[in-house]
Amino acid sequence: MSLQSQPPASAWWDRQVHADRRPFLVGRSRLKSAMRSWFDAEGFIETDVAALAVSPGNEAHLHGFATDLVGYDGQTQLLYLHTSPEFACKKLLSAGEERIYFLGPVWRNRERGPLHHPEFTMAEWYRAGEDYQVITNDVVALIRVASETTGIKTFSYNEQSCDPFAEPERLGVVEAFERLAAIDLACSLGEDGETDREALAAEARSAGIRVADDDGWADIFSRVLVERVEPHLGVGRPTILDRYPSAEAALARPLAGDLRLSERFEVYCCGVEMANGFGELTNPATQRTRFEQEMLEKQRVYGERYPIDEDFLAALSCMPAASGVALGFDRLAMLATGARRIDDILWAPVPEAR
Repeated sequence: MSLQSQPPASAWWDRQVHADRRPFLVGRSRLKSAMRSWFDAEGFIETDVAALAVSPGNEAHLHGFATDLVGYDGQTQLLYLHTSPEFACKKLLSAGEERIYFLGPVWRNRERGPLHHPEFTMAEWYRAGEDYQVITNDVVALIRVASETTGIKTFSYNEQSCDPFAEPERLGVVEAFERLAAIDLACSLGEDGETDREALAAEARSAGIRVADDDGWADIFSRVLVERVEPHLGVGRPTILDRYPSAEAALARPLAGDLRLSERFEVYCCGVEMANGFGELTNPATQRTRFEQEMLEKQRVYGERYPIDEDFLAALSCMPAASGVALGFDRLAMLATGARRIDDILWAPVPEAR
């Protein structure tokens, strides 16, 4: 090989770089097979859904990739690479499926770093007619499957460690804010789930957290979560962070008996968010209102909004009660193989700008 044709030192296809990464990649492949076997044993059917969608999702801080679909007549239709198979999977539940899973690529823009990649693999699954706590148990089971598959019995990341076989900690968001950030989150939540920006801002300032003049309630909530709460979750054992405020759960059912909170949870290991799940909201009118509120916030912050998938809202009217969750497969593979960056667990990473 001439000097001119030698690959850059950092190129993933350089033989030495690939040799260093290959143990992680082999572990990834073994884990993917093991997860499919687990789903099969649990009675799930694997689904394949279109990557192109009318809407990439209607959460304020979610960013999609747009493209034009060109017909034979030259007419174009604006479509997006999906950020999750959620809308399609829920349509399948409406069609009569009861236990389904998806294991494949999704795309999110404005995301790249040690734990983020613009194209990544998501495991997403749904159980019709089952409580969302059952889904939390599924996540814990798959974390253990990952450890058993690769032989790494203790996960580690950023100088934190987690025993995947330890009994998970179950922690409500309100309790987590009080314990880990010394913030009374409940004082900013109204009985019907409405939020009080000034009350949360005062709590955050008292705890020494920066609050900008144009920060909304959601901005302050996210800053507290990221800076004070998340680093302490999943340390020593997995953490199930549960009962999110309804204002932070656009696709989740309200918690029975307490409209301030929702059936939303996240699972953490070593301070890393692994999964995000819900008891699914099936009221199309409520879902429309929440999507519209999210898009107003997106317009305020980013100056853009995404269309609403009307077909999805129509399907909700006949969707059964269900629970579902999305798990970041690449992050799980990272912890289960000892990789340090998400790029090291991807066979062919997306090219970076030069």
